[in-house]
Amino acid sequence: MHISGHTRLLGLIGTPVDHSKSPQMYNYCFQKFNQDFAYFAFDVNADNVEKALHSLKTLNFRGANVTMPLKNAVIPFLDKVSPAAKAVGSVNTIVNDDGVLTGHITDGAGYTLNLKTGGVSVKGKKITLVGAGGVASAIMIQCALEGVREISVFNLKDSFWSRAEANVKAICQCVPGVKITLDDLGDKDLLKREIADSDILSNATRLGMAPFEDKSIIDGLDVLRPDLIVTDVVYAPAETKLLKQAKAAGCRTFEGLGMLLFQGAEAYRLYTGGTMPVDEIKDLLYK
Repeated sequence: MHISGHTRLLGLIGTPVDHSKSPQMYNYCFQKFNQDFAYFAFDVNADNVEKALHSLKTLNFRGANVTMPLKNAVIPFLDKVSPAAKAVGSVNTIVNDDGVLTGHITDGAGYTLNLKTGGVSVKGKKITLVGAGGVASAIMIQCALEGVREISVFNLKDSFWSRAEANVKAICQCVPGVKITLDDLGDKDLLKREIADSDILSNATRLGMAPFEDKSIIDGLDVLRPDLIVTDVVYAPAETKLLKQAKAAGCRTFEGLGMLLFQGAEAYRLYTGGTMPVDEIKDLLYK
């Protein structure tokens, strides 16, 4: 990679980030199209988020992607927030335009575009979604905008519960008419019934990634069937325990890497105005 005095930085902020594929993905594009940018991963926790965003301005970064657990935490320190990001209270892409930081959300589009590569549309379907944080909220609003019939959301009834309720309420207000319910993940009987009535089961939690590689949202539940579509947002490992269970049951599966690629393509467009060669990036990351 050629680094010059004009090279502008981009990066990923969050924790952990050492597993991230984003530097490979973006730097490949910058080299391919001879763009004077360089992309790095920065491990940033919630205590340092204000300092990190101040540094984006101070060091004239072009922008940054945002991963867990900072997707909500960055918002108070941004100058602008896109309407979709405001509705879900979550940001995964920050663009710096002459010192003005604008937050966007591209996760939801990445999720539905990934499904579309397999000929699956969310329109008219029911989804059981486990998780209610930033990525889950992005999935909710994008699916609502694309005509999903119903979303049954399950989350642990913990200190985040009130935030989860607010997320669901905001999305329902943004897209009137969509049916979204929120229930306690601890209610395994209800979870089992909702999955049985769903077209798609989606994991939008950390279960499946380090250090929870041996965990799955359906452990102990007999809920899989061949006509159920199963998706995961986790992309490292590429095949989580949930996806292995689903494949063994004959389900169609969509891994988190596809979602990562398509949300990244939208972020790349916001940074550069260009089009990411998704198929090439996918081959690169699989290699």
